[in-house]
Amino acid sequence: MNKNDLIEVIAAASEISKAAATRALDAVIDAISSSLAKGDPVTLVGFGTFDVSNRKERAGRNPQTGETITIPAAKVPRFKAGKHLKEQVNK
Repeated sequence: MNKNDLIEVIAAASEISKAAATRALDAVIDAISSSLAKGDPVTLVGFGTFDVSNRKERAGRNPQTGETITIPAAKVPRFKAGKHLKEQVNK
């Protein structure tokens, strides 16, 4: 499912226009993104938790030249599925 498919499902389930569903989905994505950018986790009970993890600097290898390179440290988004979501997936 891509973003357009999700918008269609939201519009049909909520009986709203696709434009309104697009605005709603974009607002949710923006809210989650800005919260994670501040370092705050986002918990949706039953669905899961979005948070930020710190990845340490590490050594890597350029596949074309075989040269060893340093991959810098980075903050990466992470998602942990909630109990209800896990149950739905395992039905």
